Amino acid sequence: MKAICWMGVNQVSVEDVPEPEILSSRDAIVRVTASSVCGSDLHLIDGYLPGMREGDVLGHEFTGEVVEVGSDVRKVRPGDRVVVGSFVGCGGCHYCQEELWSLCDNTNPQPLLQEKLWGHAIGGVYGYTHATGGFPGSHAELIRVPFADNNAFPVPDGLSDEQVVFASDALPTGWMGAEMCNLWPGSVVAVWGCGAVGQAAIRAAYLLGAERVIAIDRLPERLTMTARHTGAQTLNYEEADVLEALREATGGRGPDACIEAVGMEAHSTGLQHAYDRTKQALRLHTERGATLRQAILACRKGGTVSIIGVFGGYLDKMPIGAAMNKALTFRMGQQHGQRYIPMLLDRIARGEIDLRYLATHSLPLEDGPWGYEMFKHKQDGCVRAVFHPAA
Repeated sequence: MKAICWMGVNQVSVEDVPEPEILSSRDAIVRVTASSVCGSDLHLIDGYLPGMREGDVLGHEFTGEVVEVGSDVRKVRPGDRVVVGSFVGCGGCHYCQEELWSLCDNTNPQPLLQEKLWGHAIGGVYGYTHATGGFPGSHAELIRVPFADNNAFPVPDGLSDEQVVFASDALPTGWMGAEMCNLWPGSVVAVWGCGAVGQAAIRAAYLLGAERVIAIDRLPERLTMTARHTGAQTLNYEEADVLEALREATGGRGPDACIEAVGMEAHSTGLQHAYDRTKQALRLHTERGATLRQAILACRKGGTVSIIGVFGGYLDKMPIGAAMNKALTFRMGQQHGQRYIPMLLDRIARGEIDLRYLATHSLPLEDGPWGYEMFKHKQDGCVRAVFHPAA
């Protein structure tokens, strides 16, 4: 079958790969009908996360149709349309039982690197390095879904692939980012990053009670899209001093909560950006932390900083003194999709959430390299390229 594969740093191509097979009685095979790129894929393509091997299939945000199930699968059947969360959960370990699905103890068969780097390993992820299990990704005609009863969720009748594909990863990530802020009616929230996850977090923040959201980015087309579709106030950090603008917008107090939705390859300006890029290129630190620094400094005293952009290793120049002395609460993590996906699908079916506009480019699988090129370099207004293997 055809699949979009990582072939080396900054090398993506469409290759022939073996079709997946049922390996466990709890597996399902899903025919992928829509699979989106994700900003965290760029960390793999750019070579900042270890554990990729030539020929690995990319992709972790997808929807499709079940074509085969193992003998112990009970909740989904062949012919069902499903959304699958990006993290694989076993359903039985302590963390899955506590609905901390991305922390699953049993779905990453190759935990040693994470244990050395982080102290503990997290769960397996589709298409995201052998350090997170080496599971083939979703940019393919077919994909194996382990523990299908825990990880595949039926799509409500009448919804299109474009309506539900982001319920796999971007939407639950954004929702979790907003939920971790403990919002109340009247809250003011600042969100760094107007990609799909940032815009999902804005929509979630409003639904969870925020009165105002201020979205921060540098790309005019993304800022315009965000204002039009989410109603957030927008701020271009290349044209304004972010900290000063946020203080002014909040009467000098600062946002009640700050959501970092960018991660380890954050862009910034001036000497700070040059410093971060140089140290990252020399592997003197692994992350560029400009957005996280701003979030810490901008957040009001006693406020919350929510981190949903992907970070993988170490960064420096963190204003830990500001965080401690302002009594900030930090909450962060990879999304626990299985906790949120059923609720989010219901909200989509009721018309409360509609993120179809984020799929700016709908492409066949054969255009995978071009789709990633546009996405990486923000060409042609690309927010998300969504691949349709059957097209």
